[in-house]
Amino acid sequence: MIRTLLRRRKEPLAIEDVTVVDKPGMRRAVAATAIGNTMEWFDFGVYAYVAVTLGHVFFPADDPATQVVSTFATFAVAFLVRPLGGLVFGPLGDRIGRRRVLSTTMIMMATGTFAVGLLPGYSQIGFAAPLLLLACRVVQGFSTGGEYAGATTYIAEYAPDQRRGFLGSWLDFGTFIGYSLGSGLVTVLTAGIGENGMVDWGWRVPFLVAGPLGLIGLYMRLRLEETPAFQQMAERAAEEAEAAQARGDTLPIEEARQSGRGRLKEIFTRHWQAVLICMGLVLMYNVTNYMVTSYLPTFMTSTLGKNATTAQVLVLGTMLFVVLAITVVGRTSDRWGRRPLFLFGSVGMIVLAIPAVLLIRAGGVLMPVIGCLILGAMLVTFAGTSAATLPALFPTRLRYGALSISYNLSVSLFGGTTPLLASWLVATTHNTLVPAFYLMVAGVIGLISTVFLHETAGKPLRGSGPMVETEEEARTAVAESRTEAGRRARDVWIRLRHPWAGAGHREAGHQEEKGE
Repeated sequence: MIRTLLRRRKEPLAIEDVTVVDKPGMRRAVAATAIGNTMEWFDFGVYAYVAVTLGHVFFPADDPATQVVSTFATFAVAFLVRPLGGLVFGPLGDRIGRRRVLSTTMIMMATGTFAVGLLPGYSQIGFAAPLLLLACRVVQGFSTGGEYAGATTYIAEYAPDQRRGFLGSWLDFGTFIGYSLGSGLVTVLTAGIGENGMVDWGWRVPFLVAGPLGLIGLYMRLRLEETPAFQQMAERAAEEAEAAQARGDTLPIEEARQSGRGRLKEIFTRHWQAVLICMGLVLMYNVTNYMVTSYLPTFMTSTLGKNATTAQVLVLGTMLFVVLAITVVGRTSDRWGRRPLFLFGSVGMIVLAIPAVLLIRAGGVLMPVIGCLILGAMLVTFAGTSAATLPALFPTRLRYGALSISYNLSVSLFGGTTPLLASWLVATTHNTLVPAFYLMVAGVIGLISTVFLHETAGKPLRGSGPMVETEEEARTAVAESRTEAGRRARDVWIRLRHPWAGAGHREAGHQEEKGE
């Protein structure tokens, strides 16, 4: 009797507790979320590569360095409003669903980026030009506040537990495809029409391309269904509400938890450790990301005096390397775990940042290529792992909101400001190793965060049941759960009946169960 009660205390899985993923739906989910990131980073790639050109078009100054800093200041403003977007879209996504919010952010992103290509320059309307550019960047930043966190949440909640790393890596695959397309288009335009042509009209073309891309992304997202995890959570909430209504209960505490204010309070009081870990990992990833993608082209041209086309090709080649390696890293994280890859990347960043920048400073082509590839190798380690790691930090009912807030706070304070701070520090100190020191600090913070990170590879998301690809895997998961439940009940039974036996009886029981 006691053993039966112990077995019930740790109930094994039932077949209905295991979700078999709809494969066509999973493929649509990966494609639709990835194209949103492609859209977002197409804009970033374009902005980084035409930063000097935009300085000439929108900002009056005789000093080119001042124009560059002004352009990156406008770039950074978009990141300062990202937390506001996260505060709005994140909790909203936990309340009304992931799909609807992701469609809204897609529309806003495409509109803001397309509008930049229509703006008049400073020579035409004076100070109104940079103000309009700033307004477009605010729209982009606000929408992006709900984009990446929502996309990672959506993929994570659709992916089987054993393949979450691989499928999540396609999201950042879209990121670097977008950057490569944007930077590649600018490189081709610059080579074709020259820098004067870019200042006259060429800079508009990449931004105008964002309109058709946005329509494609919106069409794909409107075809999505809600994630299985959110559907299950909504069904449970509806059942609890019906039961409470039948009892005549008002559940004021639960209603407060469901409100936006209640959710925010719960995030920062009950999940603050996960928030800090998330912010540390995001800091390391995004400082590396924006240093390479947004600042490095300008660093090589304005500070090191390299040819603009050469600098653009070097960074573009680095991005193509990341694109080729990122899904391999994602698959590796499913086998080896997320923590080992983050540890490898953070230690590598601390040790290799200075050698990488020294190689980039060197003359010729070979040494800068090696330096860029070193930074690309560190970047892909974070990029291929983050989309599967970050959503797993938070439970389903708070995942979108908690991840949006944590991610966007870190990106706004540390990631998006990287080009601005790096360019200002280099201009102030005249020390061209500043980017390396910046990366080393990010590596240290990421290493500390990784130490406290729990391994989640192959495990169900918090607040959700197991996710598998086939019915056979579902039956296997149920069988293993029953075996594990029986083992735990037996171990407790042995400790109650034979407390003096200790581990010996338990080990004997294990061997007996295996038939040894």
